Amino acid sequence: MLIVTGFFTCSEKTIESNLPNIELVEILESEDYHFEEPFLYTSSKGQTYLSWIEKSDDLNYFKYSVLNDNAWSDPKLIAEGSNWFVNWADYPQMASFEDGTLIAFFLEKSGQGTFAYDVKVTLSADGVYWSSPFVLHDDNTQTEHGFVSMAAWGENMLIAWLDGRNTGNSGHDDHHHGHQGQMTLRAALLDSKGNKLDEWELDDRVCDCCQTNISMSSNGPVIVFRDRSETEIRDLGIIRWLGEKWSETNPVNMDLWQIAACPVNGPRVSAKENQVAVAWYTAAKDSPEVKVAISGNAGKTFDLTSRIDLGKTIGRVDIDWIKEGLAMVTWMEEGKILARTVTLDGKLGQPILIAETTEKRSSGFPQMTVNGDEVWVAWTDDTSERKKIKVSKMIL
Repeated sequence: MLIVTGFFTCSEKTIESNLPNIELVEILESEDYHFEEPFLYTSSKGQTYLSWIEKSDDLNYFKYSVLNDNAWSDPKLIAEGSNWFVNWADYPQMASFEDGTLIAFFLEKSGQGTFAYDVKVTLSADGVYWSSPFVLHDDNTQTEHGFVSMAAWGENMLIAWLDGRNTGNSGHDDHHHGHQGQMTLRAALLDSKGNKLDEWELDDRVCDCCQTNISMSSNGPVIVFRDRSETEIRDLGIIRWLGEKWSETNPVNMDLWQIAACPVNGPRVSAKENQVAVAWYTAAKDSPEVKVAISGNAGKTFDLTSRIDLGKTIGRVDIDWIKEGLAMVTWMEEGKILARTVTLDGKLGQPILIAETTEKRSSGFPQMTVNGDEVWVAWTDDTSERKKIKVSKMIL
């Protein structure tokens, strides 16, 4: 139960504030570097990691810290480089195999085009020494590859990404990705040595620059992404593992959002046994909304959809189960990072203020992870000349 005191008003809705159980724990900053693109991850063994990019004028450093006894460890270097693709919405991530091997990826330029970049993967058995990075995909095209998500699948790691191998070498600098071919959704299975065990094309026409996300249900992995129809309907799609093959793409909800350009606002999914919760942003009928859909059959169908936001949202969502039958959603609205709970039957908790920030792209996508009775949130603070990362903790 959240114990709350104090209230203020936003968009004519009451928001809980001054929570004694929300604590600003860490601020990563420097006079010489920009800190940006945070990512939070908690392994199946209960180990929480925070990764980020430190960016100077000509170098990028991909670093991480581990949460031990409620304190973050000294930063450790994963990789560094000068020719990376560093983007507010397409951020590096890390994860852990069941045997404890760490895996991380970043994006590296592959050609002169603005969106010509590869997914580079590196592994570490001890968290100190990392392998030479290798390219995840094998198409050798100077096209876009990114918006990656990962999840441990048994002893292996499932990785999904948006793949531009069919788009040709057109630069699509207009940000709307006006190339000839279509962006596809692909996935691969790697073992803890980095060997590729399998690879699939999951969907041959998807939105060009919205994040993908993976979670593991009792029936296997579910992958969510923003689909794209021939008539530019860009609603959410979900693909599930059926035991021996992948399902066809199915809609999470028929918002019927028709938009000619990619909104750069992907979904998030969290599975707990056969309960699957999906959070996403839509602006169908020119009405911006954050929605949550919940499934009780491992993502096969979604019977309940709830609106989460307060009326002026820009999306940038995250979601995670915090206990049996109760999920927490985060999103951005009016320069604030907000959160609220949602039950299996769609009952919403009061909106909670996590932090105040800006709505600029440079503020990125807030990240959330749950470890026991603690909810951790990280975000990029771009309110000063040098960007920094802030991390807060909420006690459930």
